[in-house]
Amino acid sequence: MLLVTGGAGFIGSNVVAALNDAGRADVAVCDVLGHDGKWRNLAKRQLADIVPPAQVMDWLKGRRLDAVLHLGAISETTATDGDLVIETNFRLSMRLLDWCTANATPLIYASSAATYGDGAQGFADDPSLAALKTLRPMNLYGWSKHLFDMAVAERAARGEKLPPQWAGLKFFNVFGPNEYHKGAMMSVLTRRFDDIKAGRVVELFKSHRDGIADGDQRRDFIYVDNVVRVMMWLLATPSVSGLFNVGTGHARSFKDLMLSAYAALGTAPNIRYIDMPVAIRDSYQYFTQSDVDRLQRAGYNGGFTALEDAVGLYVNGYLDRADRFR
Repeated sequence: MLLVTGGAGFIGSNVVAALNDAGRADVAVCDVLGHDGKWRNLAKRQLADIVPPAQVMDWLKGRRLDAVLHLGAISETTATDGDLVIETNFRLSMRLLDWCTANATPLIYASSAATYGDGAQGFADDPSLAALKTLRPMNLYGWSKHLFDMAVAERAARGEKLPPQWAGLKFFNVFGPNEYHKGAMMSVLTRRFDDIKAGRVVELFKSHRDGIADGDQRRDFIYVDNVVRVMMWLLATPSVSGLFNVGTGHARSFKDLMLSAYAALGTAPNIRYIDMPVAIRDSYQYFTQSDVDRLQRAGYNGGFTALEDAVGLYVNGYLDRADRFR
C-alpha cells in the first residue's frame, strides 16, 4: 500500500491517477475534502482509504507501506496563521519523517521553490545545511517548507538515521488539470482561460524595470505530468535520495504562456498590459528558473515538455472540455 498525503489536491490527485494507471489500486489518500469540490479530483480514481490528516498517525500504527508520498500542505503563499501552517507543514512532516525512519519506509515529499525567496541566492538545489541556511523565504509557506528541508539536511549531515529513501522536491510553477479548487492560487493560465476562450481582454502586468518588456516577467512553468513523472521515477529508483529542483530549467514569460493558449485555441491574442500595483513593485520577482542538473545527474532522463506543447495538452485535453478533471 502507498499513502499519498494531499492526495485530493492538485499535484496529489495527479499522482494518484498515475498510480492507478500503473495498476496500483492500493492507494490511501490523506486529505481534507472540505466544501470546495476537491472530491472531484478523485472521482475517477480507485482508493483503498481516505484518511483525515488529524487521524493519519493513528492510522499508520501497525501498518507496512511501500512508500509515503507527502504532498499535503497549506500551500497558499498568502497564508498568515503561523501556528496552523507550522503544525500542518512542518510538525506533521516531522512526524511522518520519524515514522518512515522507524519503519524503513521511503519518503518522497514536496518542498517548494518558495524556499528560495527572492532568488538573490540563486536557484541551485544545494542540499548542504550551510547552503540552505543562506536562503530567505519571503512568505510563511516558503519558510515552513524550508524548515523541514533544513531538519532533514541536518539529520543527513550528522549521519543520523533516515528513511531508506528520502527525496525532497522543490516544485517550481506547476500547472495542469485538477487545480480548479485552488482559487487565487490557480495558475494564471487556468484563471484566465475562460476570458481567453470568450475573446475577452486578458490583462498582464507592465514591466517596471529597464530592459524588460511588458509581460516578459519570467517563470519556470512546468506541466504537472512532468512533476508526476519525476515522482514515479523516484518510486522506481529507491537508490536515489536527496533534495532536488523540479522545473524545466527554462524560464518563459507570462506573455509566452498566454500566447500558447491562444495558439492552442487557434484564436487571435487580446492582451492588455496594466500597471503593477505599487505595493508589490519592489518585491515582485521578474525571473525564476530551476537548476535541474542535480536531478539529471541522479539519473533522471525523462525530459520536460516544452511550454507550447504543455499548454496545448492542457487546453485541448482539459480546459476546453466539458469535463476538465483527470
